[in-house]
Amino acid sequence: MKRSITSILIALLLISISCTSQKNSSGKNLSVDYKIQSSYLLIPVEEKAPEIKISVSASNPTHQYAFDVHLAVDKIDYWVPLDVKELKDQNLTLSFLGVNESILGIKEIKQSNEFEFEYNEKYRPQFHFSPEHGWMNDPNGMVYLDGEYHLFYQYNPYGAMWGNMHWGHAVSTDLISWTYLPTVLTPDSLGAIFSGSAVIDVNNTAGFGKNAMIAIYTSAGKVQAQSIAYSTDKGRTFTKYAKNPVLPNPGITDFRDPKVSWNEQSKQWVMALATRNTVTFYGSQNLKEWTKLSEFGDGIGSHAAVWECPDLFPLTFQGKTKWVLIVSLNPGGPNGGSATQYFIGNFDGKSFKPDALPYPLWLDYGRDNYAGVTFNNIPATDGRRIFMGWMSNWDYANQVPTKYFRSANTSPRELKIVNNGKHMILSSFPVVEMNKIKDKMIELPDLQVATNATIAELLEQNDGSYEINMSVKPDDAEVFGFSLGNSKGELLVFKFDNSTGFFSIDRKKSGLTDFNDRFAMGMSAPLIKRAVYNVRLLIDRASAEIFINEGEITMTTLFFPVECMNQLRFFSRAGKISVENIKINNIK
Repeated sequence: MKRSITSILIALLLISISCTSQKNSSGKNLSVDYKIQSSYLLIPVEEKAPEIKISVSASNPTHQYAFDVHLAVDKIDYWVPLDVKELKDQNLTLSFLGVNESILGIKEIKQSNEFEFEYNEKYRPQFHFSPEHGWMNDPNGMVYLDGEYHLFYQYNPYGAMWGNMHWGHAVSTDLISWTYLPTVLTPDSLGAIFSGSAVIDVNNTAGFGKNAMIAIYTSAGKVQAQSIAYSTDKGRTFTKYAKNPVLPNPGITDFRDPKVSWNEQSKQWVMALATRNTVTFYGSQNLKEWTKLSEFGDGIGSHAAVWECPDLFPLTFQGKTKWVLIVSLNPGGPNGGSATQYFIGNFDGKSFKPDALPYPLWLDYGRDNYAGVTFNNIPATDGRRIFMGWMSNWDYANQVPTKYFRSANTSPRELKIVNNGKHMILSSFPVVEMNKIKDKMIELPDLQVATNATIAELLEQNDGSYEINMSVKPDDAEVFGFSLGNSKGELLVFKFDNSTGFFSIDRKKSGLTDFNDRFAMGMSAPLIKRAVYNVRLLIDRASAEIFINEGEITMTTLFFPVECMNQLRFFSRAGKISVENIKINNIK
């Protein structure tokens, strides 16, 4: 997503504040009263400071809530806003737990009519969705309705680190340009709002109205349980069901991330739910009452960690319907940390039976694609299965060197079942809508590379967002590849190794890596020897997504160069390669 906001330091209108404190020498309780005269109350954050709880109290019931924040102690990294427009000329009280009244963060809380920040900071992606500010992780509730793709997501509006889980919201008409909308689901007495899905209730099975958008999510309080909320205004506002939870916890610690869809064969809603190290399927006629159908997962796939974020959907392969079940887990990915595995088989409306394939199979062998799911309610006239994932890894997600926001989503991808020459696999490839954002294509001459070759300048004006397409033919080379580089000597290396049967990415020298000791770890994917490798590479400031042979191999990686990568270098060891049809596109 591309958006330009003038970089301005936060301009604050400091209004006189009436304070009353309940002093405590141990710093356990402190309350501050504010006479609201502006639109926002700005809270200063220091990410390395201890996290404390702040309770908000006002006469307006929508302003009775609590949140955790790394309240500034020694310095201010950035500010987060409390929207108090509705409280003009009213009183609001902030209650702090475990602080002393002299703490910097309390003294520096300010009122302002504006919340301004440097939106277009250095590593902000240009054509991938990222939160306006704050933290984002799992995509949630992805659904299509009346020309709009709805993206909900795990969101912390009170800092750029995980916590305070809400559902943020954005919409798009083309899967590329997104419009931010207000947060729709906030924590309540049942707990934080964890991941889930959304459906369109075409036949009013739940009784909330024909074509109501219904969110099914995990309430994460003392135990995890499944709740619902409904919208009759195309997802702009939601009302939580009064009798939540609709699926109480049966005594399972990890009981979360419901993905729901209508199953025509069994004429019911089917929920795929992550239940510790398995997926449990539940059925319902009305989205309010659920019955256990079956359980899948024992003895198959990777069980290196708790399973999360399942998704079950049909695809057509060789004229027949096959069912795909994707499941994320962390840690335990093939290259460390987070990853998503999948199974291909059959589903009869009640139970899933996997085909005999060499599990575990991984949707993306990069280090930075996790918790992805697919859109519900895509029209039959379209027929695609469209996927988006969270572009990070729990090994380092809270430490990546962005400031006002953290995390982005992968590009939207179409999923298909293909045969890689040995067995069925799930391929993923950018949706056709991605072609609309290309600009000023440059075609370069074909190359014959015996040892090394360098294209010194990819684009005259390179802002770090571009696409490379090319065909690489290993004439007689076994080890070969290419790298992106810059004048600082930073390199992001992509290597084919037919001698070992692996394709790898090396980001050890790609720029900033020392924010986490696991970030520089390498990553590789199984490689089948081919006469030609068609490469599509999407670069968006701090991310690289590579698709080989239309998604037969897909790898997603973050990297944080000091300056954008504008050099393309090829290498070959003990043999020649041919590089043809080299096309560079700036992305507008």
